[in-house]
Amino acid sequence: MKDINKVAVLTSGGDAPGMNAAIRAVVRACAYNGLKCVGVYRGFAGLIEADFKDLDARSVKNLVNRGGTFLKSARSKEFRTAEGRLKAFQNLKKESIDALVVIGGDGSFAGASTFVKEFGFPVVGIPATIDNDINGTDYTIGYDTALNTVVEAVDKIRDTANSHNRLFLVEVMGRDAGDIALNAGIGAGAEEILIPEQDMGRERLLESLSRSKESGKTSSIVVVSEGDQIGKNIFDLASFIETNLTEYEVRVTVLGHIQRGGSPSCYDRVLASRLGVGAIDALLRGESSVMMGIVHNKVISVSFSEANKGDNDFDRDLIRVADIISI
Repeated sequence: MKDINKVAVLTSGGDAPGMNAAIRAVVRACAYNGLKCVGVYRGFAGLIEADFKDLDARSVKNLVNRGGTFLKSARSKEFRTAEGRLKAFQNLKKESIDALVVIGGDGSFAGASTFVKEFGFPVVGIPATIDNDINGTDYTIGYDTALNTVVEAVDKIRDTANSHNRLFLVEVMGRDAGDIALNAGIGAGAEEILIPEQDMGRERLLESLSRSKESGKTSSIVVVSEGDQIGKNIFDLASFIETNLTEYEVRVTVLGHIQRGGSPSCYDRVLASRLGVGAIDALLRGESSVMMGIVHNKVISVSFSEANKGDNDFDRDLIRVADIISI
């Protein structure tokens, strides 16, 4: 690989708290190593449209505490085409850019991997998604902040549940991964947690809620991952419970995009900073088509193919813990 003198950085896919901290780390790691850095606005769409801006150490001040991404994020249909990717490559070459850092999730890394294969252009990824659903890293940027947001929300909902003896179904994000639901459910003391990795079934849920009632609980919280398939949707599930357990007054709360926003937690700020510096270190070592990850508190590099294999490990012992402490 040729020497790296100028690096571009972009954010892609859904925003996550800590993305700005990661951009800041990439830019300042470039400055520390004597490299130029260019910010790409609106993700891969910005690559195709050459929406670039020079960044230096001072241009990323006061970002470590800000949620979202100041570079903006967007999904690009054009980048999925060979013609679109060629435009992106030509724009990078025109600006004398030698390497690219992509901050995003599995979809972003899939696009980046294809780009590397087609043009041999050096790309390193940084995992940023609240779902924590990427292989090769214990945690993704934004996950810890989202957990804290959910726990705080459920704590407040519980006050109302206790005041009115109600059952609350709280839907959280997670797509096909139940990490947010399971960990936030344990942290917030939920009576039941419904996740896509475990098909609890409606009848078992009814039995569990009945036992809770018989044990003296006057209110309950059920945390539901958006990817869970126990019902058509959370409102359908609420109707089913009310029909079969008439003693319960059921309410539904969908937390939605509130989980994506807000100032990143200290953990996410530190993680973003470590992975951002790690990305530049990897490029200077001559690495490409890899994602930076954190495993056993050590920064490592993982191939895009490994990161995107789609069967990330799930800690099933947490299910046992949830069952025990919710009796």
